[in-house]
Amino acid sequence: MQHNSVRSLQDMDRTSLFHPLTSIAEHMRNGSAISTSARGVHVHQEDGRELIDMAAGLWCVNVGYGRAELADAAANAMRQLSFQHLFGAASSQYTIELADRLLGLFREHAHAPQMARVFFGTSGSDANDTALKLVRYYNNLLGRPAKKKVISRVGAYHGLNLGSGSLTGIAHYHWNFDLPLEGVLYAACPHYYGYSRPGESEAQFTDRLIADLERLIRKEGAETIAAFIAEPVMGTGGVFLPPSGYFPRVQALLDQHDILFIVDEVITGFGRLGEWFGTGTYSLRPDIVSLAKGLTSGYFPMSASMVSPRIWSVLESQSEKAGTFMHGYTYSGHPVGSAVAIANLAVMERENLVENAARAGRYLLDSLRALVGEHPYVGDIRGAGLMVGVEFVADRGTRRGFGPGQSPHRIVAAHSARAGVLTRALPFAAVNAFSPPLSISHREIDEAIERYARALETATPELRALADA
Repeated sequence: MQHNSVRSLQDMDRTSLFHPLTSIAEHMRNGSAISTSARGVHVHQEDGRELIDMAAGLWCVNVGYGRAELADAAANAMRQLSFQHLFGAASSQYTIELADRLLGLFREHAHAPQMARVFFGTSGSDANDTALKLVRYYNNLLGRPAKKKVISRVGAYHGLNLGSGSLTGIAHYHWNFDLPLEGVLYAACPHYYGYSRPGESEAQFTDRLIADLERLIRKEGAETIAAFIAEPVMGTGGVFLPPSGYFPRVQALLDQHDILFIVDEVITGFGRLGEWFGTGTYSLRPDIVSLAKGLTSGYFPMSASMVSPRIWSVLESQSEKAGTFMHGYTYSGHPVGSAVAIANLAVMERENLVENAARAGRYLLDSLRALVGEHPYVGDIRGAGLMVGVEFVADRGTRRGFGPGQSPHRIVAAHSARAGVLTRALPFAAVNAFSPPLSISHREIDEAIERYARALETATPELRALADA
């Protein structure tokens, strides 16, 4: 590509495109990083650079870039049936088959009670909006109009629509949008490294979290609380793994107070944790499961909301009285997306990518700890499967964080990109996230982590200046 055409593309980007989750001022000042092609774990940009994508896009390109099987599935589906809605009981073959396949995968791999039905959307945000609407609908059908509040957690990320954005427990996403909506509550963030007290064991930290949740339920009244929503591993918040004993005790509280459990598997579903679903990893018993990202590996915008017999039985038994279920999207269960998802799942099974995620995840975690774990400003390196976080602190001994607005992880991520590796600087904690395609090899991990370690050394003077400020 010639320089003048690149400049023209940059000019068009500045003057035509409204970027999500972007500083408008910085975009107008600095332009964009424009990608032109990608294959496997490598992304090519318009300036000629090749980068190793250790973020899998936005946690989503699970099978890697440039998969001909998925492109062929999309093309064939477009030729056969380019569109079919699901309204009024209309349907199509690929979508039916995908719904049945997902129920089978969940029964086989999640070790959870059999889910009853699958509802399709186009994004993780709308899947969690669907969950929010379903818990309201369910309780209205049961004659419990006061039981509508939903408990999320500080640091949680569940999307950015009005509903799902309210469920997100990160204040940055609420500013100037008049969020959160009324009826969303937040329990404490379950991040042991960041929020434990001096001398507090992990078990004691869990005790405190459960006591906090109990107090919240008691204060609000269980008769007003419809659901609790949680990611098995909190992703965008900072790759926060649940502390020991956390989820079994949460589940017991929910059962005690007749509170539905929404499990947000938008990131953790489809192999990211080295198992098919985080529900199975942590022995969860969900009433609703939100899925997206790895469902099509980002090749087609698609989400799924799985509902349990507990919910479906009420919807079905009350249908004659309630009338038509008035929720859905034009692109719910799009036949092309369904065909892509089926092909995506076939690749994952044929190439044992979930098993590779488990092996590669352990190797990635060990490699990061070996190469950068003793760095003076790296406080914690943690992960499950191919979902790993590197957290930065100003003082390792006291776990003192950097000051507001200092953003050491953004500095490191910028140096990393210049060194040829993409990692995400997360918006809640000072964490760089590593979530590469599940197809990544040990050799590719070695190359990426070596580049990252060099970038961290280059960034160290800037980090030192911030820590000493």
